[in-house]
Amino acid sequence: MTAGRFITLEGGEGSGKSTQARLLAETLRAQGLDVVLTREPGGTPGAEAIRGLLVTGDDARWTAWSEALLMTAARVDHVVRVIRPALARGATVICDRYIDSTRAYQGAGRGLPDEALIALHEMSVGLWPDLTLVLLLDEAEGLGRAAARGTAEARFEAIGSDFHARVQGFFASLPTSDPQRCRAIPASGSIDMVAARIMAAL
Repeated sequence: MTAGRFITLEGGEGSGKSTQARLLAETLRAQGLDVVLTREPGGTPGAEAIRGLLVTGDDARWTAWSEALLMTAARVDHVVRVIRPALARGATVICDRYIDSTRAYQGAGRGLPDEALIALHEMSVGLWPDLTLVLLLDEAEGLGRAAARGTAEARFEAIGSDFHARVQGFFASLPTSDPQRCRAIPASGSIDMVAARIMAAL
């Protein structure tokens, strides 16, 4: 049992997760809450080093299981060193991506069985979010946004459209398949409009 609240933001490329996670953290801090804003893969020095391996290079750099295991290794370090300690002191943790991204990208996208990824998560980490906000945006629009952003971390963005359609399909199904934890947030429109939808969901 954790004393704090663990909120994750999920969605495909260009859905605005990072921006909305930052705005949500700012809003909750303004209300007097202790908030930890973090991301995956990353959040600790070791996990950020693994991130560099995962999000750069060509698509063939890793197999699906290599990706899933690297993601999990980064997550274990992140949860042990950052997330669990913050929750134990009563903080609200807001994380840009978490286990559902592994299920979407390495599962639906790469073809790994969802039940195997869930079992791996349970064995290695065991911590699930209290609330997951799923930002839903057409994959073509999202990839267009991501391309305009022009980051060096473009390994996943460069994969074909069929892959991103499968990823988006998984995210779109989450609020229905896990309605107690997940909330659908339409990610089209202005940043302020999406932020208002998130606050309404909270």
